[in-house]
Amino acid sequence: MEINKTTGHHLSPRTTLVLTRSEVEGLVTQAEVIEAVEAAHADMSNGAAEQPAAVAMKLPSGTAAFLAMPALADRQGLAVVKLLADIPENSTRNLPMQRSMALLVSQETGAPIAIFHGQIPTRIRTASASAVATKHLSRVDSRVLGLVGAGELAIEHVRAIREIRPIERVVVWSRTAATIARFIERVEQSFPDLVLEGAASPQDVFAQSDIVCTLTPSRDAYVEGAWFRPGQHINAVGAPPRPDHREIDSAGMAKARVFLDSVPMAMHDSGDLLLAIADGAISLDQALPEIGDVITGKSSGRTSADDITLFNSTGLAIQDLAIGNLLVRRAREKGVGREIDFAA
Repeated sequence: MEINKTTGHHLSPRTTLVLTRSEVEGLVTQAEVIEAVEAAHADMSNGAAEQPAAVAMKLPSGTAAFLAMPALADRQGLAVVKLLADIPENSTRNLPMQRSMALLVSQETGAPIAIFHGQIPTRIRTASASAVATKHLSRVDSRVLGLVGAGELAIEHVRAIREIRPIERVVVWSRTAATIARFIERVEQSFPDLVLEGAASPQDVFAQSDIVCTLTPSRDAYVEGAWFRPGQHINAVGAPPRPDHREIDSAGMAKARVFLDSVPMAMHDSGDLLLAIADGAISLDQALPEIGDVITGKSSGRTSADDITLFNSTGLAIQDLAIGNLLVRRAREKGVGREIDFAA
């Protein structure tokens, strides 16, 4: 692949790299992705990356939607467009409710650099964004991680948060005991030193944890602000990118100091934020700090040990660009993927 020796940017490879789901798995480390995602948010704060709101297109059914998510990053000299299909009916078809693909393009020439399957990269970069927020907002003495939800994203969050804080115990809740048991079995294989415990309820998770990640695709708020404890940090991750879906009730959004991944995306897609504003619980000014501004020092993060901080994660294309850049470089180093000449 050609690289501009002055800028280090991708130019015009003769072919486009295509990476399948299985090919991207294991290509990059969690630590690498956390570092890349943190840099991407700093670039947004410094004006070196652009993250507009997604374009949402609803299907006639009224429940399914497609989101086109673009971003630009000067650091990598790339643009990205990710197409996310959000189809709730897929749960009855034994298919994922959300499916995605991403296209990376050279800023300099417009050449298509790569196309990659979005499921695993989305999961990794989402957990990495939570880890970045946890690094800058949680107490450094946090030892207990709470998870509301016990699927693949929960497992990824254990890996990511362990890169940031010396977690000793994980408390997890899911709707079924079988899901909790599968989670514990899988996490034990990777982290035999961790104490892993099932919780009786989401409230029980909050009662025991220093850091809590909410990871369920909820429409209605099931997390109550009354459960939040002084000093706690919450990563609100699970609600689909829809303005009428949320995990955290309005009282919770009002009780915590709220930090966003992106103001335009949150104002477009975050039901946690928009419904709390509509209820009169908070104003937009109370939730204006982006995590990138905390990283660069433009905004303050945690100001005391008793602060309750909440990172409202919508998921950004700039994060997909950051991990996509890593995937492409590593895949070409290792000879992974298929090269296709779309101009032929």
